[in-house]
Amino acid sequence: MLERWTFDPAVAFGLAVAGVVYIRAERGVCRAHGGRRLPRARRRQFLAGLGIIFIALESPIDAGSATSFSTHMVQHLVLTMLAAPLLVLGAPVTLAFLAWSPGSRRLLSAVLRRPPLRTLSDPIIAWALFFGALWGSHFTGLFDASLRSHAVHALEHVAYLGTAAVFWMPVVGRDPTPSGLSHPARILYLFFAMASMALLGLALFSANHVVYPTYAAIEGTRAAADQRMGGGLMWVGGMVFVVPALVLVMLDWMRADDLAARRMDVRLLRTELSAETLGAAER
Repeated sequence: MLERWTFDPAVAFGLAVAGVVYIRAERGVCRAHGGRRLPRARRRQFLAGLGIIFIALESPIDAGSATSFSTHMVQHLVLTMLAAPLLVLGAPVTLAFLAWSPGSRRLLSAVLRRPPLRTLSDPIIAWALFFGALWGSHFTGLFDASLRSHAVHALEHVAYLGTAAVFWMPVVGRDPTPSGLSHPARILYLFFAMASMALLGLALFSANHVVYPTYAAIEGTRAAADQRMGGGLMWVGGMVFVVPALVLVMLDWMRADDLAARRMDVRLLRTELSAETLGAAER
């Protein structure tokens, strides 16, 4: 399987264009603000996300997904739990606001406030869309159809990546959205995500028959064991990817509380100094 590399020019071209556009926009912002650079970590995270998408869709992982359900599950986990949050960490919407002209910014702001995107930015809707896509594709004929049709498979990947990006935006919180989540709400949001992934994995792991006829025809007697392996990967993957995100959210919460406490101390100190100065002037 390691020798079976695939190459889709459309995927490679799209990823290359996205990377070039991001870098050019970042350099434009740097020039417009007197050489002040944006945090370099954002560029590294965004480009890493593009690189991981390339690996998921062009490497032996993609070739193996056509004949192995567990490999297919690895591909979906890489796209949704690794590539998508890295893209969101790159804050592409914020970069667009900074790079575009004032007129374009007003247009983008108006688009983001329109009902369809306001609805998508709602954390409950974002959560439901992502897990609706996961559960809906795995327990309808869509998943099996994607094994027989390259176009359906491509649409499935777009749906996974798009809904995963929407899912991660409230957690990361770097891009401006009409709806946001407090740190406790983010923890609850991720906890329910982990539970949903575990249930999906358990449902596939414990199924008493091969759910996808195409894999049954390709793998024969190995199909049931491979399906259990794929279900186990989804089950464990929820913890492997979501638990670190929970830890990062809690660390960010502690940093935010510490910053708020410092700001309160500064305000109190300024108030005391002002009162002492006023008292001395009156005397």
